Amino acid sequence: MSFSKEVKEELSRHIPSGRHCCIAETAAIISLCGHVKISSQDRFSVKIHTENIAVARKYFTLLKKTFNIVAEITIRKNAYLKKGRTYTITVNNHEDALKVLTTCKLLEDGDIVENMSISDNTVIMNSCCKRSFVRGAFIASGSISTPEKFYHFEIVCNSYDKAVQLSQLIKSFDIESKIVERKKYFVVYIKDGAGIVDILNVMEAHVALMNLENVRILKEMRNSVNRKVNCETANLNKTVAAAVKQTMDIKYIQETVGLSKLPEALRQLAEIRLENPDVSLKELGGMLEPPVGKSGVNHRLRKISEIAKKLQEDNSLA
Repeated sequence: MSFSKEVKEELSRHIPSGRHCCIAETAAIISLCGHVKISSQDRFSVKIHTENIAVARKYFTLLKKTFNIVAEITIRKNAYLKKGRTYTITVNNHEDALKVLTTCKLLEDGDIVENMSISDNTVIMNSCCKRSFVRGAFIASGSISTPEKFYHFEIVCNSYDKAVQLSQLIKSFDIESKIVERKKYFVVYIKDGAGIVDILNVMEAHVALMNLENVRILKEMRNSVNRKVNCETANLNKTVAAAVKQTMDIKYIQETVGLSKLPEALRQLAEIRLENPDVSLKELGGMLEPPVGKSGVNHRLRKISEIAKKLQEDNSLA
């Protein structure tokens, strides 16, 4: 089971204790993946289509708990996917459909609210109801990537107004989201791990939140170790390259004028470096008599390098 399905499975079993929150979640599901049919006799019916059984179960349960309505369920096999099924939950009774639509504020004065949007609606006035609405929206048309791969949370809306409304609801919990147009849909998405953790907390997907946090901790530890290893490797390469250059300069002096021509302090350091080509500057300093600090060793090696460079320039002109 994908991480997205795991989250929806967890959320499908979370039934709000307050009726107002159940109404907000029902409104979100209908708004994001519902359809209202009006017959020639002005008889209403409401249905949703979904390929996720968790969504179908949640919507069916909300209708029963909140409105005492037992909806009709139709299951069809997807012709293109061998294991795929489409679940259709329908409220066919006219009075029941009106009750659901009116209570969810999707019907005003007998007309469907434009795009079935609930902007500036009393259904989402309370903070708890906003949580329920976001949860219902995600259940209806959301997805979340497997955190081991990358961080991405999104909810697909069929109109820009709905996307803006949803983004504003998410922002009310101090979570930043963005909107992108994808084909004929508008997608509200969050890409940073901390934001996704926060939105899971808002939707009260606590098990999924803990699983995601565990993955984040492991990834951060792995990245930290990799950064340290890379840093140490870079420093080691730099040290080795410097030691090779120092050895080459000393050997050049030795082969041209001899180390005896160097001042005593430089000659002593040059001989020790030739004998210990792999040790650090600090270790080199400890081998000198008297011992010298790292900066002192570095200063003397620069002097040796300058002498080698001058010898090379003089020989090139000869």
